[in-house]
Amino acid sequence: MNKESILIVDDERIVRESLTHWFEEEGYTLSSAESGEAALKIFDKGKYDLALLDMKMPGMSGLELLTKIKEIDNDCFVILITAFASVPTAIQALKDGAYDYVTKPVDPDELNNLVRNALEQRRLRKENAQLKDKIELLVVPENLVGESIQMKKVLEMVTTVAATDTTVMIRGESGTGKELVAKAIHQNSRRKYFPIITVNCGALSESLLESELFGHEKGSFTGAHFRRKGKFEIANGGTIFLDEIGTISVKMQVEILRVIESRKFNRVGGNEIVESDFRIITATNEDLEKLIEEGKFRKDLYYRLNVITLPIPPLRERREDIPILAEHFLKKYCEMMGRNVKGISAEAMDFMMNYQWPGNVRELENAIERAVVIGKTDLIKAEDLPFNKSNTNADISPEGDLSLSAIEKKYIEKVLEQNNWNISRSANLLKIDRVTLYNKMSKFGLRKPS
Repeated sequence: MNKESILIVDDERIVRESLTHWFEEEGYTLSSAESGEAALKIFDKGKYDLALLDMKMPGMSGLELLTKIKEIDNDCFVILITAFASVPTAIQALKDGAYDYVTKPVDPDELNNLVRNALEQRRLRKENAQLKDKIELLVVPENLVGESIQMKKVLEMVTTVAATDTTVMIRGESGTGKELVAKAIHQNSRRKYFPIITVNCGALSESLLESELFGHEKGSFTGAHFRRKGKFEIANGGTIFLDEIGTISVKMQVEILRVIESRKFNRVGGNEIVESDFRIITATNEDLEKLIEEGKFRKDLYYRLNVITLPIPPLRERREDIPILAEHFLKKYCEMMGRNVKGISAEAMDFMMNYQWPGNVRELENAIERAVVIGKTDLIKAEDLPFNKSNTNADISPEGDLSLSAIEKKYIEKVLEQNNWNISRSANLLKIDRVTLYNKMSKFGLRKPS
């Protein structure tokens, strides 16, 4: 039995009764009206999957009724029935949203096939819309979880800025999830069906970054064997996310400013002007205001990029989210590794709640992943964590210096020492690339003991 509902509107009683009889035998739910005005009153009481409208009726015509039905319910499919078919009226009916039209006298088989096809198309359209909603739920960045006031404010801000094309600068310490926030903005924007392209500016030299962003022509430099599109070009229609924007050179700042203002650029070694429609989101853990004072960051670019600032709080400032995140990561890695760890011991959780987390959410995720791998029981214990009780705040940071910079330096140094100063292994554990680790080592003056 079909569950779809059909509304028949015709000023001739015999036509209404005939059509009602035909389609009742097919199992549809039927209603009928003798005029456009009566049909609109019926529409006020409920929606219909399909409407069969007589084109020529006293008072309101079928074309006029079609327009009004579409205003009330655009998902209702409409088929027009006419004794005076003409090309202009048919074209107008289709322009106004009709699915199709048939001529009188109506062939029952022809009309039945047309109705069946229309309702099948309506079902497919509805299923596609539902599937799209499910897909959108699945692509929400999984690590953006938390019930703290700070995280609720972040998510509220994400919702607000996602509805616009405004340039956003995400600011926060390493490991707080700036890239996840950028993805959340993109995935909730009108650009969500186009790509989000991520560029880690701090991991590339000036020449490589220029080629990465703008692309290059064949033969433009040694090794350029083919023409290559740049990230700005690939991001056409979508979003480009420039991470560690505070590390780029002044020359590249000028180039990026020019692209932001014009949405036009040339590939390296080329003369062709390339246009791209992209949204730009940036992120930094640098003090850009200080860099401006030192002449290392252009003020005009800063104002272009910093239209909306979205600060991400460090994990130590939203400790109520630690249990939620820990349980989230525990479930994630148990599923990935096929482990059956039931929970986290009270001692381990107490230790995590009191730990300073200089590496923020990224460090917490790494800690849970390690604990799932090496744990011997069905509960994560304090000794399963990659730090022990001697590795508390006093041990992590130099005595008397609790600044973030000091804590970060000490933590990086510990990871390097534990891995015999192996850069690749240490960078992997810290969840940063080798270039970023080298930059941190240079910044803090860290060198392998001779």
